[in-house]
Amino acid sequence: MGLGGCIILIAVGAILTFATDWKMDGVNLDLVGVILMIVGLIGVTTFSSIARRRRVVVPPTTPVVGEDPHHHRNDGYSNGYGA
Repeated sequence: MGLGGCIILIAVGAILTFATDWKMDGVNLDLVGVILMIVGLIGVTTFSSIARRRRVVVPPTTPVVGEDPHHHRNDGYSNGYGA
């Protein structure tokens, strides 16, 4: 479950707890709402801790300065007058 699912659980739980006045036989909707909010909060905390661990800072690599293979040619003409 991602971060969006956890936020939806918190929102649905808050709606059931605070915004409804339905009465159902055998079901306490206030308790169901509180349970959904707690599960959503646990999900948000675990998701954020996992996301923080996944975020690794990689130092930028410095380019290696090497010899250009086209700079030094031994074709008889690069050292001057066919030497």
